[in-house]
Amino acid sequence: MIQKPVAELTRNEGLKTSNPQLAGTLVATLSDATVDHFQSDDCEFLKFHGVYQQDDRDKRKTGKHYMMMVRTKFPAGVITGSQYLACDRLAEQFGNNTLRVTTRQCFQFHGIIKSRIRQTIAELNHALITTLGACGDVERNIMAPPTPATSPIVDEVIHRARRLSDVLLPATPAYHQIWVEGAEVKLDECKTFEDPLYQQRYLPRKFKTAFAIPPLNDVDILTNDLGFIVIGDGHHIEGFNLIAGGGMGRSHGNKETFPRLADVIGFLTPENLESAAKAVITIHRDFGDRTNRKHARLKYVLEERGAGWFRTEVEKRAGFKLEPAKPFRFTKQGDLLGWHKQTNGNVFLGLFVENGRIEDRGDYRLKTGLRKVIEPFLPEVRCTPSQNLLLVNIPPEQQSEFTQILAEHGVLVDSPLTPTRLASMSCPALPTCGLALAESERIMPSVLSEIEKLLEETGLRDEEIVIRMTGCPNGCARPYMAEIGFVGKGPNRYQLYLGGNVESTRLNWLFKDVVKTDEIVNELRALFSRFSSERAENERFGDFCERVIKPATSVLS
Repeated sequence: MIQKPVAELTRNEGLKTSNPQLAGTLVATLSDATVDHFQSDDCEFLKFHGVYQQDDRDKRKTGKHYMMMVRTKFPAGVITGSQYLACDRLAEQFGNNTLRVTTRQCFQFHGIIKSRIRQTIAELNHALITTLGACGDVERNIMAPPTPATSPIVDEVIHRARRLSDVLLPATPAYHQIWVEGAEVKLDECKTFEDPLYQQRYLPRKFKTAFAIPPLNDVDILTNDLGFIVIGDGHHIEGFNLIAGGGMGRSHGNKETFPRLADVIGFLTPENLESAAKAVITIHRDFGDRTNRKHARLKYVLEERGAGWFRTEVEKRAGFKLEPAKPFRFTKQGDLLGWHKQTNGNVFLGLFVENGRIEDRGDYRLKTGLRKVIEPFLPEVRCTPSQNLLLVNIPPEQQSEFTQILAEHGVLVDSPLTPTRLASMSCPALPTCGLALAESERIMPSVLSEIEKLLEETGLRDEEIVIRMTGCPNGCARPYMAEIGFVGKGPNRYQLYLGGNVESTRLNWLFKDVVKTDEIVNELRALFSRFSSERAENERFGDFCERVIKPATSVLS
């Protein structure tokens, strides 16, 4: 009998095994003023420390112009006003003077050169902000509902998310030695260190966790590797439905990769939360594919072994029995923008941040306006999964002054933008992301302007349609959940997906494999016209596409 050859482990697995402190030669490269970038092996270690090495792809004809993207880790998206001001200052001092709100409730700093990277991370840590585990094969930023008007249990859920983040944080001492202390890492210690949770090889790929409080699915809970759906009466948390196996990433032309919604596994009580999370993470650690990084997410373990097997494995590792899942229902996703009352008597302000980019642009000086309003009042700041900002716990008597200061900088709290634009998202893509195949953030505003004209033309101006765009199929802006998703396939070429729902509980489907940028409006015109004339009462565009367009369309693979 001929035995199949054993698949080789990926290069990343060898790097992690040989240097489990994740230090590489980072210290030596940081100390060498003659080089402006890190070598490829160290770039993999950098990710665990919250850093991606990038280069300006607009300038590649004249050589590589290296720069770093630094990603913070804000569990539940919550920071103090003082921490926000520290980020604002560092973006101006060391970056490109913008902050980008990510779809996982963090900030990204762009355009930081190598000689400034250590000081940037050190000063973030001095502000009690970490970047450890913001990237890499570990638990990423844990998400939680940010909106304080939703329920009085929001703050309790945020507290649990932040506690869980601490529990799942990598234990390597190299992070603080390199970035905060500026110390040399001892090589003999690097080889013998073993993380108590992740062990020597860490996880096969990244791992994402979130909490959600029905009926609002503002975190896109089903797209996460691990999720906890809060079950309670609005004032008391009874427990959580455990879900697992969601994920957005895929690769063009590779049928073994696909977006997937998480399975509902069972119900657990609050005291079992941490042990359940560790059980799920160690299942990924022990059963995830370490021979193919494109096939290494937890979703493929669930897809191939099944939810029944997974439930049994969780119970064995966690040491308790899961109860049957409790009923729950999501009705929508998205943020509350403008002024709203909190459950504690204060008010909060939701501000739309187009594509998550906090910057000054002409008369619209969002970055300066935020700084001017946060400096005197120091409200709590929360990043949302839809790339917006909430200013929280504001006394009602300060509301008018907030409004006035922002208006002086061109920022209106009652946004005049269309519902469709307010519901949109995109990823950064070009020129910084090395994976981008097409534009995203830079062209999304103009694409939306053309779509808004079309909505006006077809009598749908006030309709909210969730539109998301990414420059590649990895799906960082969660395009496979949108009513309309554009996924970059090449320069000025996108796949067009249709049919997500407002509850964010249904994957959309591929409507057309290639649409050029200048063909988008014509492609949507017939769809919008049919929607306008044939929709059911109060039917949304995504539901109409699922009901009418999908059955009549040959779905492309």
